[in-house]
Amino acid sequence: MAAPGRGARTGRAGSTRRQFLLGGAVAGVGAAAAIGADTVLNADRPAQPVPAAAPMNGESTVPFYGAHQAGIDTDAQAHGVFVALDLHEGTDREAMRRMMRILSDDAARLTQGEPALADSEPELAVTPARLTVTFAFGPRFVVRAKGAAPAWLGPLPAFSVDRLQPELSDGDLLIQIAADDPLTVAHATRMLLKDTRSFASVRWTQQGFRRAYGSVKPGTTMRNLFGQVDGTSNPSPGTAEFDRVVWTQHDGWLAGGTSMVVRRIRMDLDKWDELDRGGREQSVGRTLSNGAPLTGTDEHDEPDFEATTAIGFPVIPEFSHVRRARPEDPGQRIFRRAYNYEDGATADRVSDAGLIFVSFQADVDAQFTPIQRRLDQLDLLNEWTVPVGSAVFAVPPGCADGGYVGETLLT
Repeated sequence: MAAPGRGARTGRAGSTRRQFLLGGAVAGVGAAAAIGADTVLNADRPAQPVPAAAPMNGESTVPFYGAHQAGIDTDAQAHGVFVALDLHEGTDREAMRRMMRILSDDAARLTQGEPALADSEPELAVTPARLTVTFAFGPRFVVRAKGAAPAWLGPLPAFSVDRLQPELSDGDLLIQIAADDPLTVAHATRMLLKDTRSFASVRWTQQGFRRAYGSVKPGTTMRNLFGQVDGTSNPSPGTAEFDRVVWTQHDGWLAGGTSMVVRRIRMDLDKWDELDRGGREQSVGRTLSNGAPLTGTDEHDEPDFEATTAIGFPVIPEFSHVRRARPEDPGQRIFRRAYNYEDGATADRVSDAGLIFVSFQADVDAQFTPIQRRLDQLDLLNEWTVPVGSAVFAVPPGCADGGYVGETLLT
């Protein structure tokens, strides 16, 4: 009985194997037929081109040489570092010239994706990601260079809202380093600070950020950490209005340059959290959803400061930021290029955060200071903000290939 049983099992197994092989053969014939049919059907179709890979943003460069320094009218990058330095006592005019030559040469290399001259990590330099390096001079730099300082080059007037800290204010030389990649910024910062070690020491460093590259459409107005749009009324680079607002028109070493105001503004986000949405929009004078003025529907609509509510109150309050910042004199305009900062939580607050306010204008006294005076007198946002750092710098013009930034002052 055992033998028939084994035979029966063998027969069923053999049948299964034959079915499997037969099925595989049929499937193979079917697949071959299908392939053949597809080949016939597509024989006359042209080959589809393989789409080219999109260029990597890391390969993008911004020219270093030119009539104006880059990093001013350049579309703001995602990451920025601002480093202020104090000159050593022994750094004279000749030493300052050598320093600026070295800095300019290395900055020119790094912004084009090339290693600095003595770069110990050259692999970190090959992804410029729109790197720009901008140099600016404080009052003592100009005096030591034996140049004529513009009247506005010095500390801003004292404002009642200020709580300035010396370790976050002033400086002889400012280096603004910005790119869309934080590793690129970190490497460039280290290389340039190595260049300055024999000539100056770091006074303060501030790191800032915006939206990451590709997160929003180009040209989108940045948002600060209050959630509000920041810089809506900026003049557009490349226009006659931008040139009038930003570039110095006077003769002398600063011709083709500009002025730069850097203010570190601490923002009390924990206290801001206690304010409802309506109160926030009244404080700013704009809707938080898209930045439109409270009298409009789109961000760039002109605010109507005469509009009133049904019971006669201004739609845009007198104390709102947009109303206090908007000048009646068209000459009082600036170009904002700010960055957010976040230094992390502390024992008594969820975040230590704020705004690295940066503005460029031809004349600080004529353009920036009047705006700041109005904000100091009456701006409800002062309830949640406090300036803790402040500095004013003169930004020299750019230079030609083979030259260096600052040569108009130092030669």
